[in-house]
Amino acid sequence: MRLYEKHILPRLTHLAMGQDQLLPYRRRAISGLHGRVLEIGIGSGLNIALYPEAVRQIIGIDPSPELLSRAAQTSHGLMPAAEMIEGVAEALPLEDRSVDCVVATWTLCSVSEPEKALAEIRRVLKPDGVFRFVEHGLAPGPRIRRWQRWLTPVWKHCAGNCHLDRPTADLIETSGFRMERLNTGYATGPKPLVFMYEGQARLY
Repeated sequence: MRLYEKHILPRLTHLAMGQDQLLPYRRRAISGLHGRVLEIGIGSGLNIALYPEAVRQIIGIDPSPELLSRAAQTSHGLMPAAEMIEGVAEALPLEDRSVDCVVATWTLCSVSEPEKALAEIRRVLKPDGVFRFVEHGLAPGPRIRRWQRWLTPVWKHCAGNCHLDRPTADLIETSGFRMERLNTGYATGPKPLVFMYEGQARLY
């Protein structure tokens, strides 16, 4: 299993998350950001080239050293003030109220404790900061939800702890955030895997 997690899963993750259909979601999540940005689950750095000039520093957090190495290579020459840190969203190595923006793209589905991760995001975000997210999660239809709940126990073992059935918007709103914008809907693909949540939230 360690061989799969170290050598195969990072490559599969990079390929899966690099699909062209995901690029518009990424662009919307990144647009208009500024200042010091924390990206949790930065993975192989697929968002880095999309950051606007107003962003002066990117801090990328990811538990995979293999993916972080790719992200560091991607940032070289594009974002000189990028810092890649091996770690988890549930224990961010940052000071309180120290970042202007937090970005999560297809990350909350795979953290071990989403409520704890969101509490950490809330802790490090400045009072006037924004939390931008794109996630897949629990679908509205009962039939698709049944498939999601049936598939998740097996899927998470193959896909880096990815859960198909997390109620993303509810998790964010019950973790001390005020939802400013939320769009949902299916992307192209098998419906249990592609019900998307994208939006922006702020601290209360």
